[in-house]
Amino acid sequence: MSQHTLSADCCIVGGGPAGLMTAYLLARAGLQVVVIEKHADFLRDFRGDTIHPSTLEVMHHLGLLEKLLALPHQRAETLKAEMGGEEVTMADFSRLPVRCRFIAFMPQWDFLNFLAGECAAFPGFTLLTSTALSELIVEQDRVCGVTALRDGEPLTIRAQLVIGADGRHSAVRAQAGLTSRSFGAPRDVIWFRLDKQPDDPVMGSGHAGPRQNFIVIDRGDYWQCGFTIEKGEFEALQRSGLAALKQRIAAVAPFSAARLEAIDDWSQIRLLLIRIDRLEKWMKPGLLCIGDAAHAMSPIGGVGVNLAIQDAVAAANLLTPSLRRGRVTLRDLARVQKRRQFPTVATQFLQIKMSRKKAGGSGKNPMPGMLRKWPFLRFVFGRLLGIGFRMETPR
Repeated sequence: MSQHTLSADCCIVGGGPAGLMTAYLLARAGLQVVVIEKHADFLRDFRGDTIHPSTLEVMHHLGLLEKLLALPHQRAETLKAEMGGEEVTMADFSRLPVRCRFIAFMPQWDFLNFLAGECAAFPGFTLLTSTALSELIVEQDRVCGVTALRDGEPLTIRAQLVIGADGRHSAVRAQAGLTSRSFGAPRDVIWFRLDKQPDDPVMGSGHAGPRQNFIVIDRGDYWQCGFTIEKGEFEALQRSGLAALKQRIAAVAPFSAARLEAIDDWSQIRLLLIRIDRLEKWMKPGLLCIGDAAHAMSPIGGVGVNLAIQDAVAAANLLTPSLRRGRVTLRDLARVQKRRQFPTVATQFLQIKMSRKKAGGSGKNPMPGMLRKWPFLRFVFGRLLGIGFRMETPR
């Protein structure tokens, strides 16, 4: 079996939002970048599809905003949620100091295909799909590349820097021996899809929920539906049978119970295990983790994709000069974590607090009353969700 070898300034493992945005920015700076993605394409359901104002601002600075928004999407200038049987406006983006004061809901595969297409305009960019990480190459206590399998054929990629952007189940961080701190999460999400029907209810911005633990996302010709359950409850639900689960969902879904008859096998149900964690150190010599590989986020607020994009911008801003010089030090990598640590910790703190309050289930939720008493809070929440605690600008 032949062995192929490539060389690059940076090898990025994972073709998600963090990986492709980092690749775009490094390739735009004239560097040689190889991205390896274990799947053959980006077409996978049940992924985050919220593009927040902070990410749209990045696209504006890169001159890509108009082209991106030409793709099919829905816009939400506010975010609503049901609390205690009452619909409340949780976040209002209308006063944000950015160009786009809305969240764009777009299937993540469309966003990733768009980014990959823009990356391809740079001669230093290479995307290798159907390419799975085998091992990190470590020499003299420094990561200096990876070995991989591409369509079953061995491949070696030598690089000054390896970036792990391969998600919450990151093989990079596992192989690097990076340790994380877990904060748990009280709920998981069951995902499934329903084909659209002419008499379906109108969902406004294309999203409805969370209402009574039920979420609906408009995917064009079908609805992507989510139903949150208690952590670890899924096995008990399977033992009770699919009919019992559908009955429980029908009690809160905006669709008729008859619509759920289309779900007749457990293979149509996908379980998303929610977790909140972060690495104690995001790096070791020659290696850096960003995005979900560095900090897994709860789906609350849909901020995971946007934190990943901000990580990518910070990493490119801080590391491009060192990559051009041909030597990235551990101190250089530590600067990325230092830059992104506060927004990560602060966002996870809010997610944990919101999760625990919702999970308690005792007493009346105080949020509707707070928003009526202090209506400015919806603008505060709009800023926290739309921009976050620190917004990065590409150089």
